Amino acid sequence: MIQVLADAQRQRLERVFESDQVSFAEADFVFYGQDWSRFIPPNPSAIVFPTSLAEVELLVEFARAERIALVPSGGRTGLSGGATAASGEVVVSFERLNRILDFDAKTRQVKVEPGVITQQLQQFAATQSLYYPVDFASAGASQIGGNIATNAGGIKVLRYGLTRDWVSGLEVVTGAGETLSLNKGLTKNATGLDLRHLFIGSEGILGLITGAWMKVTDAPAPLRVMLLAIPDMATALSVLAVCQAQLALTAFEFFSHKALVEVSNHRRLAKPLSEAPYYVLCEYEQIKGDAEGLKQAEAVYLELAEAGAVSDGVIAQSFSDNARLWTYREGISEAITPKTPYKHDLSVRVSQAPDFLNAVSDVIKRVDLPFEVIWFGHIGDGNVHLNILRPEDWSISEFEAACLPLGARIMQVVERFGGSVSAEHGVGLLKRDYLSHSRAPEEIQAMKAIKGVFDPLNIMNPGKIL
Repeated sequence: MIQVLADAQRQRLERVFESDQVSFAEADFVFYGQDWSRFIPPNPSAIVFPTSLAEVELLVEFARAERIALVPSGGRTGLSGGATAASGEVVVSFERLNRILDFDAKTRQVKVEPGVITQQLQQFAATQSLYYPVDFASAGASQIGGNIATNAGGIKVLRYGLTRDWVSGLEVVTGAGETLSLNKGLTKNATGLDLRHLFIGSEGILGLITGAWMKVTDAPAPLRVMLLAIPDMATALSVLAVCQAQLALTAFEFFSHKALVEVSNHRRLAKPLSEAPYYVLCEYEQIKGDAEGLKQAEAVYLELAEAGAVSDGVIAQSFSDNARLWTYREGISEAITPKTPYKHDLSVRVSQAPDFLNAVSDVIKRVDLPFEVIWFGHIGDGNVHLNILRPEDWSISEFEAACLPLGARIMQVVERFGGSVSAEHGVGLLKRDYLSHSRAPEEIQAMKAIKGVFDPLNIMNPGKIL
């Protein structure tokens, strides 16, 4: 059913769109045909750049008639192969559907097209003296449509929740060729099943997101960052408890010493603290003035130090200092990308995180392989990122072959803890075979049935998730 475009189909596609809206260039295939995961080579048949809802509808009509699969493509910052076109699919790039269409000041909602960059929405909210809180290292490249499709999380979930919590309405074109307006920005709507939430986190397997109403909120008080050195992961939870009790936390992140070394070397930065096995970064609202706010943070640090929970710490003295300290956490992915990391994006209940991390580490230690492991993540919400780095003298294929059986063992640990095999990166292609470790057979069957309703011809991102 799914096939590479034949010459006649290429010609028909070119008749539907303007010449600059369709590309068959090999360079575009490589650029638009894959996400950041890089383990699956891209192999699309075409890249299409729609500029309106009507053009998306025409493309879906073409795909249905020709039985051609479509792969939605946003900022391609995903890490699970969800936006990778590996089997001759047509890639739908939303980068030209990038307008902010409307702003309702009374309900604090912004209507956007799917190609709006996350940072663009954040900046627009700021011009209205408001705040869009979903944030992550890729905010300057990721697109709102992709954020919605993966229910993106990021660094402020502890305070503000996931993307799902900020979507008040969706416009979608389903695989059945129907255009649906879901919830329409309503604050209250008790009229049965809320189909909007089926599309949030669906990774494009039901249809294409063409518009969204996004909520914004009050901006926080000025933020301050504190970076602390801790002896082990169990201590991270006691530090979290103290910080939550005394500070208005917006983020609570952790990373290992090896992660800090990678960032420091990559960015040529000085080490910010004396060496420790792990570090936690606390971001909080400075509700009081500068002097009082600093005194409050110092009191928290002294309490933790006296309890033996931290061995060193640094408190940001300015906004630029905040950014400097955040670099040690947000620069990790960029720093290790040249080493082709095999990533696991895992989550458990917050209280289980230290035991879970130790259990996974034990599994890795028992494997006699020369792998360097980098840990970091959002410990405040139970999400940990495991990154296994490829040795320099290993090819990508042999590295992946070694990581697959190791991954299977790690997923058994995830299942034992009742966790998730994908906390925020989605399932895509890379995590598809692990889904049963987090979802019961009945749930998987229900998802397949739902896909059949919205995408009966299986043209929407086939092979992803299910």
